[in-house]
Amino acid sequence: MNLFNLRRPAPSLDDLIREPETPMLRDELSRDCLMPSVARPPQVFVRGQGSWLWDSDDHAYLDFTQGSGANSLGHSPQVLAKALADQAYTLINAGNGLHHRSQLNLANRLCQATGSDQAYLLNSGAQACEAAIKLARKWGQLHRGGAYHIITASNGCHGHSFATMSASDAAGANRFEPQLPGFSHVPFNDLPALHAAVDAQTVAIMLEPIQGKAGVIPATEHYLKGAERLCRELGILLILDEVQTGIGRCGTLLAEQRYGVRADIITLGKGLGGGIPLAALLARGKACCFELGELEGTHHGNALMATAGMAVLDTVLGSGFLEHIHETGHYLKEGLARLAYRYDQGELRGQGLLWGLTLSDDSADAVVKAALYEGLILNAPQPNCLHFTPALTVSKSNIDEMLLRLARAFARVHTVQLQCRKGIAV
Repeated sequence: MNLFNLRRPAPSLDDLIREPETPMLRDELSRDCLMPSVARPPQVFVRGQGSWLWDSDDHAYLDFTQGSGANSLGHSPQVLAKALADQAYTLINAGNGLHHRSQLNLANRLCQATGSDQAYLLNSGAQACEAAIKLARKWGQLHRGGAYHIITASNGCHGHSFATMSASDAAGANRFEPQLPGFSHVPFNDLPALHAAVDAQTVAIMLEPIQGKAGVIPATEHYLKGAERLCRELGILLILDEVQTGIGRCGTLLAEQRYGVRADIITLGKGLGGGIPLAALLARGKACCFELGELEGTHHGNALMATAGMAVLDTVLGSGFLEHIHETGHYLKEGLARLAYRYDQGELRGQGLLWGLTLSDDSADAVVKAALYEGLILNAPQPNCLHFTPALTVSKSNIDEMLLRLARAFARVHTVQLQCRKGIAV
C-alpha cells in the first residue's frame, strides 16, 4: 500500500473557511459524554503505525505531534507492543509497597545512563515536577535553614498540578487553578534577572532547557551554564525540567548534555513511556534526601509502565539511534527553513527533533486546520507558532512528505487570507 496516495481530496475554499461538519461515528457513540478539556477535530482515530494515523473512515494522516512528543518511538512500535504483551502475562501491578524486577531494572538503567544516584517512577511529567519541588524544599529544610523559595522562568510550563501551575508562568494558564506561594518568575535567558531574584529563602532554580509551550525557545548556553554556576556559588539546587527535552528528543539522552551542565534534580516524562503514562524523578548527590513515606502513588512505576520505559530506553540508547536523531533533526531543520523562506514566515527554533516555526502573523490555528485537510497533524502552542515533535524514528521520506503537505496548507491559508481581504475591500 502506498501511503502517499491516501491523501484527503483537496477541499474548496468554502470548506476551509467554515467549520467542518461533525461526522457520525460508525458505532454512534456520542461525544457529549466526554467532558470538554481541549479542542479536538471531529475525526476519530482508530489505529496508528510509526508516523501515521488512520481515522474511522480509513483516511491516513501523517502525525508530526505524536501526542506532544509522548510517542517517542511512534505509534504502536513493535518493540514496545511486544514488551507490554509479554509483561502483561507475567505481572501488571505488584503494588507500590513492594519491589518488582521491572521497577528496579528501570531505576538502575536510568541512574546508570544519566549519572544519577536515585530515581523514582511516576505517572506524568506534572507529577515528576511536583515531586522535584517537594524534594527541593525537603532539602531546604535540612540544609538551608528551611528555605523554600523556587525561582522559575517566565512563560515556562511545568505541568498542571497545583504546585506546578504555581511554578509555571505559561500563557493561557488555567484561571481556575489556585496559585501557591513560594515561587517567583523571571525573564527567560536573562541571567542578571536570575541573579537578582535569589535571596536567603531561595532553595532552587527550576528551568526548562527548551520552553516548549512558549513557542520552542531554547536556553542559551551562556544562560544555562550561568544558572548552574550561580547555584554552585550560592549553594542552592538546580532543577532541570526535561519532561519534553529528555529521552533523546534533542539528540542526546538529556538536553543537559548538549549544554554541558549538570543538574541536581531532573524530571523526565512524555517520551520515557513511549505513549504509556510514565515519568521519573532523578536526584544526584546532596539532593537525595527523601525518606520513607514522603512519596506515594498507587501506580507509580508499576510493572507494565516500567517495562515500557525499559523498552524505550534500550531503543534510544541502542547503536546508532541518537545519531539517527541528529541526522533527521538536521534534515527537518533544513526543510522547515526552506519552507519558511519560501512562504515568508518567521524564525525557526529548536534542537534535534523538537522545533518551533514562528509565523509572520497569528495564523497558526488556521495552518493547523488546513494541514489536517491535507492529512497532516500539527499543533500550535502559540497563535503565531507551529510545533513539531515527530517520532524519534521518523524517516527522511516522512519529513519530505510532511513538507509537501505543510506547503499546501500554507498556500491554502494564504489564498483564504487573500479572499478575505478582497471581500473586505469590496
